[in-house]
Amino acid sequence: MTKHLRYFSFLLSSILAANLAFAQDNFAYAITDVQEQKFNWSFLRKLDLNTGVYSNILLNGTDQGITAYDAATRKQMNSPMIDARYGQLANAAFGTGVAAIAFDKKNDRLYYTPMFVDQLRYVDLKTMKVYYLNNEALTGKPLKSSDQGNVVTRMVIASDGNGYAMTNDATQLLQFTTGKKPAIVDLGTIVDDQSNQHISIHNSCSSYGGDMIADDNGNLYVISARNNVFRIDLSTRIAKHLGTISNLPLNFTVNGAAVMADNKILLASATAVGTYYRLDIKSLVAAPFILENGALQSSDLANSNLLISGNHSNLTELEALKTKPINLDENKIGVFPNPVTNNQFVVQFGQLEPGTYTLQLTDATGRQVLQQTVTITGINQSQLVKINSTSSRSIYQVKLLNAANRSVYTSKLIVQ
Repeated sequence: MTKHLRYFSFLLSSILAANLAFAQDNFAYAITDVQEQKFNWSFLRKLDLNTGVYSNILLNGTDQGITAYDAATRKQMNSPMIDARYGQLANAAFGTGVAAIAFDKKNDRLYYTPMFVDQLRYVDLKTMKVYYLNNEALTGKPLKSSDQGNVVTRMVIASDGNGYAMTNDATQLLQFTTGKKPAIVDLGTIVDDQSNQHISIHNSCSSYGGDMIADDNGNLYVISARNNVFRIDLSTRIAKHLGTISNLPLNFTVNGAAVMADNKILLASATAVGTYYRLDIKSLVAAPFILENGALQSSDLANSNLLISGNHSNLTELEALKTKPINLDENKIGVFPNPVTNNQFVVQFGQLEPGTYTLQLTDATGRQVLQQTVTITGINQSQLVKINSTSSRSIYQVKLLNAANRSVYTSKLIVQ
């Protein structure tokens, strides 16, 4: 009996781990130099998080000969940029170096900003063409302060699908859309939580630099170069200091962060040589993450993974079973958990044909309570769906329509 219980527990753990990981990227984009112990942050690579192996250089951001395109018109830029401080270097895709990137999985783009050029740019990863947002500045402050307070070093795509960037001094939280014509909105200054005491998110000694990730519940996390962690509620823009990371070497400054498939956070350093680290967000304890051929120093990391905010390790066996996809439609679509208990669920698309679909949720009377567009680009893709907390506990119908407005999937969903 004991043997069977152990096997059952192992099976439940496997199911839970698989469902946590299936939607996650097992890679991260990294900004590095050509070789170890160099500090020209202008070369894009892809790091396999399963094998710990880097790809070859995907983009040489120092090459001023790379054709640039206008993000608004999609046309080639014919007139070169002349920056008052950096001259022709501003024409290079990663001119002046890059320390803030964000991976937009939906559109297969890598958004970024050169450190000292006040402009939002992105790489179309399907074509490797580089687009510049020429019609509006990123921060509106092209002259960078001597303490680099108005330099953007943190950027991420959040759970709402928008991009967010932050200056070192946290006086500007910038939101940018990721559609055909990106638009930038300055959301203003981040406010310290009253409990932060002497460790402010605006402090240059403790809180500048680093990177930013997002969770599945509308929060951003800033991990500063000095290894302090802040959680920012997007609805209030209040930053709460969660603590300081332990078990990192003295010379390890956090410069890149990306969520891994097991919900740990991969940390990369631009200064420390040897290895990366994995961070447990609950304990703030870091452990080494050994790369097969050694760790390249990196100024930033990015993938599309969101930090799972729920306490998955404390799920009961019954709750764990509920996380298993049900109503699987010929291995094409699954919806879980069902019943829904926390106002959100996941739709898993297995072998569904790539394309644009419409996801609808209707109540028992046929009234539509939710609709959103989903772009399928590959197998085993998933979509987190949040239900308005004011919606009643009832039985709903989930429906997926293709581009021709024909139903390809329907299922009942219980909201408790």
